[in-house]
Amino acid sequence: MTAWIRCYWDEEDTWFYFEVDAEGWVIRQVELEGPELVPIAAASLAEWQQARDAGRLEEYDSRFGITAEPPVSEWEGHDPEQLTFEEFEQVWGSARRRIASRLG
Repeated sequence: MTAWIRCYWDEEDTWFYFEVDAEGWVIRQVELEGPELVPIAAASLAEWQQARDAGRLEEYDSRFGITAEPPVSEWEGHDPEQLTFEEFEQVWGSARRRIASRLG
């Protein structure tokens, strides 16, 4: 079952939004930095794999970032907050548009 969560890391003043599969692997990830919540990453595991297979991994990483490893079940020191699909999609769509507009 897919789940959507967010976590805050105060050392980096960054919100992390995750879409995770049933085994806890990150499928999509958004990172919003600072008080203005500037998107610094909006990565998709499927897109990352396609870019790797096409030899465009460096280009993808520099534009959208990468998804976290290992599965969330192995993470320490985070306090995830559950989100709905709609909440995650709103953050995902906004972050992707902002990244595309400044890098387009």
